[in-house]
Amino acid sequence: MTIRHRALYAALVLCLFVAPLRSQDLPVRISDEEFWRMVSEFSEDGGFFQFDNFMSNEDTLQWVIPDLQRRTKPGGVFIGVGPEQNFTYLAALESKMAFIIDIRRQNMLEHLIYKALFEMSSDRADFVSRLFSRRRPSGLNPGYTAATLFERLKPIPADTKRLAENKRLVFDHLARRGFKLSQDDLDRMAYIYGAFFEGGPDLTFAPTRFFNGGQTTYSSLMTATDEQGEARSFLSSEEKFRYVQDLQKKNLIVPLVGDFAGSKAIRAVGDYMRSRGATLTAFYASNVEQYLFQHPQEWRRFYTNVETLPVDTSSTFIRSFTPLPGGKWFSAIASIVDGLKAFSDGRIRSYADIMPR
Repeated sequence: MTIRHRALYAALVLCLFVAPLRSQDLPVRISDEEFWRMVSEFSEDGGFFQFDNFMSNEDTLQWVIPDLQRRTKPGGVFIGVGPEQNFTYLAALESKMAFIIDIRRQNMLEHLIYKALFEMSSDRADFVSRLFSRRRPSGLNPGYTAATLFERLKPIPADTKRLAENKRLVFDHLARRGFKLSQDDLDRMAYIYGAFFEGGPDLTFAPTRFFNGGQTTYSSLMTATDEQGEARSFLSSEEKFRYVQDLQKKNLIVPLVGDFAGSKAIRAVGDYMRSRGATLTAFYASNVEQYLFQHPQEWRRFYTNVETLPVDTSSTFIRSFTPLPGGKWFSAIASIVDGLKAFSDGRIRSYADIMPR
């Protein structure tokens, strides 16, 4: 056997024996202490964004899920940005762990509210009751749809006593876990909870008074479907809800404060993944690159950060685009490996170069 053949044989042995073992290195559960350490140490200083982003406004985000499921592999790590749309992608991709990275500290705090609500709720109806501070919808048959859930929820009035009690329960729940939140954090979380209380199921992305006709609403996102009419939101079935709930209970959805072009958050996640032999399943970037390309170096720093993540040929970008300001959104997916190759070859120079043809 030649030296070259011995090297090839050794590589084959590593692929057959070492890689499968390494793929199991992601934790099945993270302690509260480790969760908060990662939130604190992986995060960067918060930055500015012009909208509150209480929820997504990407009404076609489910359309790419069938293609995503065909091209990606279950397991691995999901990276996302923004609030609740990440839960829908996580339920579809069956990732083992997720990091949500957003420049706004408010987004991290909103995810902590979601975490507490997932952990305290018995089912979907209980969850939306707590989220919007309304009485639990009644008369729901087993296997009820998201459309039925929100149809029953909408007529129920918001309750100020429930709001006060829900905030107390959420804050106490997080405090018992040892998550060290400042008074400013708690004030900001009360503001977020107030938005869900006042907007209710008709809450929108960046409302003037939390609700505004003509915009995508929370209920319309949760009751939306893919292009074939299949409902895929994380509230569309008890199975999808419980998948996300299980990740939350095991501290496997880690919200971070971070700039995509920053020097810390993405790279810290990459280091964590490499140390556990994990691979990136998908990176949901929304339309953040649209803002990065408005600065001559920030988009380059973002791709340089992505280069530090462990990827393979199935790792996929999920992006959102709108052709015109205020226009309809559409989602698209693309190979991360191919994108990084285009970046290194100098074929990405502007936002137009990453838009689907």
